[in-house]
Amino acid sequence: MDDDMSDISPQISRVQPPQLELKWSSQFTVSSSSHPSRLPGDKLNLPPSALEALLAAAPTTVTDAPSNRSYTSTFDPGNPYTYAAERAARAQFQEHQKQLPQPLTFRLVNPQNDRIIYAGIREFSAEEGEIELSAFLREALDIQSEVAVQDTSAERSDGEDETMSNGIRATGPRITVHAAQLPKGTFVKLRPLEAGYDPEDWKALLEQHLRANFTTLTHGEVLSVPSGKSEYRFLVDGFKPEGDGICIVDTDIEVDIEALNEEQARETVKRIAEKARKAPGTEHGSSVGGDLSIHGKSVEGQVISGDYVDYQIPSWPRDHGVEIELSVSDDEDEIDLYVSPFGARQRIRPREDEYLWAETSSRYPKRIRLSPTNVELEEAEAIYISVHAFQPASQLDESVTSAAPKRFTLRASVFDAKLSLPSEHSDPASSATPPTPGDVQCKNCHQWLPSASLILHENFCLRNNILCPHGCGRVFQKRSETFKNHWHCEECPDPAHTYGDTALSKLKHDQLTHTPATCPDASCGMTLPSVAALAQHRVTECQGKMILCQFCHLQVPQGVADDPSVLAECLMSNLTPHELADGARTTECHLCGKIVRLRDMRTHLLNHELEKKSRLAPRVCRNVNCGRTLDGVNKSGDTRAGTRMGNGPGNDVGLCSTCFGPLYVSMYDPDGKALKRRVERRYLSQLLQGCGKSWCRNQFCKTGRTHMDVSPAAVPTKDALPMIRPYLDALLVKVAEGDEADLKPLHFCVDEGSQKRRALAEMLAAEGVYRFEWCVAALEVEGGKIDGARSWLEGWAPRKV
Repeated sequence: MDDDMSDISPQISRVQPPQLELKWSSQFTVSSSSHPSRLPGDKLNLPPSALEALLAAAPTTVTDAPSNRSYTSTFDPGNPYTYAAERAARAQFQEHQKQLPQPLTFRLVNPQNDRIIYAGIREFSAEEGEIELSAFLREALDIQSEVAVQDTSAERSDGEDETMSNGIRATGPRITVHAAQLPKGTFVKLRPLEAGYDPEDWKALLEQHLRANFTTLTHGEVLSVPSGKSEYRFLVDGFKPEGDGICIVDTDIEVDIEALNEEQARETVKRIAEKARKAPGTEHGSSVGGDLSIHGKSVEGQVISGDYVDYQIPSWPRDHGVEIELSVSDDEDEIDLYVSPFGARQRIRPREDEYLWAETSSRYPKRIRLSPTNVELEEAEAIYISVHAFQPASQLDESVTSAAPKRFTLRASVFDAKLSLPSEHSDPASSATPPTPGDVQCKNCHQWLPSASLILHENFCLRNNILCPHGCGRVFQKRSETFKNHWHCEECPDPAHTYGDTALSKLKHDQLTHTPATCPDASCGMTLPSVAALAQHRVTECQGKMILCQFCHLQVPQGVADDPSVLAECLMSNLTPHELADGARTTECHLCGKIVRLRDMRTHLLNHELEKKSRLAPRVCRNVNCGRTLDGVNKSGDTRAGTRMGNGPGNDVGLCSTCFGPLYVSMYDPDGKALKRRVERRYLSQLLQGCGKSWCRNQFCKTGRTHMDVSPAAVPTKDALPMIRPYLDALLVKVAEGDEADLKPLHFCVDEGSQKRRALAEMLAAEGVYRFEWCVAALEVEGGKIDGARSWLEGWAPRKV
């Protein structure tokens, strides 16, 4: 027998019972109050009692005790007679617990039509006796919406459930749910249900869609992968390992795409080749786009039907307006101009159903003017511009088209906001003032003509031309195709200004203005009366609108405010619902240390800014070589902190306590005569003997004068007395607080640190942002550290006006 203690564990594990599979099934009524949109992919919700039943049916697992310790005091790895007692002791430490498989998957059966689908669990939060299914599971099981019928009888057919409420019975299908443990998939074969699927388009979308929404795949099910307004649909047609379903969680799966038949394969190859031929930047494709200059330089490009060409203006003078102009080579081309700012509140490229400003009329050139006072441009980092060639909805699924790209010219320029944009409906010929004296106006086409040729012109004009009877002021030839196709929309509030000259322009107007549209965001799903209304909804109130949160700094949906009080708070604070909730987190103010909510931090810091204006300015030591304040300053911006703590200067001369220390005596001196004598001796000592300090730069000290190359370095007594006399006479002059600059300075030698702080303060003050006394205080607080002093000044010192 082996002497190693670790041999005991295999001996114990060999006598454990084998692991059993989870066997459980039950029937549930499909919930009538479930919202399929809240459950993605193959997810379902079961009631809490189902979890209890699953735990009860779960197999029991045995966990061995740790093998790195002995459980009997007599155990000896070298004595085989002690193994039996050790084995029995270790068996008592084995853990027996219920273990559910991970992930938990189910087999759903609709007994009414025998349809089967595998699914994964989302939550155990459904009502008792009910099951909530996603839209995908409902469609796969062919479950229709429940119908409430008037019936008081107690009879019902198999597969139906009833709930009595005032004689109303709500009937709904019942689903059989089986616990099923699926193998991890290694291979899946998908068959596109339509031709033309390019792997470069759907590969990343498929991986993201499955990872976020699916736990299982079932043989024969149809996967719908959303892609903007369209979707990719695939038939699941084979697995490895083989079976009816596989688990796709925590496994690497090889995906094989195989066409349904040879005809579809040929069509797909044809469409991929056509797509490559019309790739952006090619001769037959749309232009690439890019940066657009604001200096009025035109950019020429082309766009194919249904496509977008994206440009951006990265910078522009914020005190001027921006004008964007679009021209086309053929007036019958329906090319539209969409503009949106890019910033924290707008994160998308402008599109037909999501934009802030647009020009979609059928009149060229198209212009959009953005005023410098436009609130949407205040925090914009760039201006996004998209040129779009309209494509009818009936042709959106046609990926192959022989239509040639449409040419356009785009220009961005600066304009004076005080000048108004000429009206696009104005007609120079309709002016009441003749351009030339003596001219007369034709009653039919309203052109100004010389009076001599009026009769001849009117005879010709009335026979061949016709004025639009709807009030747009346009004149057409009676037999022209343009007049035949000319239209005005009677459904619009202003039919006279809503018109076009082609059938395509009428189709575009109806599609954008009079066709209901549903928000594509799954969390919203609101239906709007038109595409134009949908576009404004998606950039304003849509809960799925993406923003850059100012608190978590992530790009997230802005959310929805269900409570009217929350909505009111969002409007008052100019925050989105997500930011309102995220801003409820608290943090510590870096200035005062108070705990403040993130969304209140801006207001809190504004209060600090207001306090700066009323805060008392520091009083600097009268000694021109000293870098200290009289009253002491602390980290919290208190410029009288030392005085409040009883550590004030202790003198009326204007010197800090350090500089006044050598001059202090305890004698009674009401007139200050003795103080003057001590100051005089201090000056004479410095000028005649010097302080001997290597860092001294005091011009009233022999040592400092030597370091500064001032001649003569040694001043005799007869010359020293006249030098110091003015400072002695003004020594006890009284000035009001705040007028310390009027004091005659003193010149005493100081320590090296104080002298350096004074020099640094003069450098900071020379930048012109903060006053000198605040720079002295900042360096005193931060111990002469320039970076710390700048931070202190930013937080507590008022700037120069």
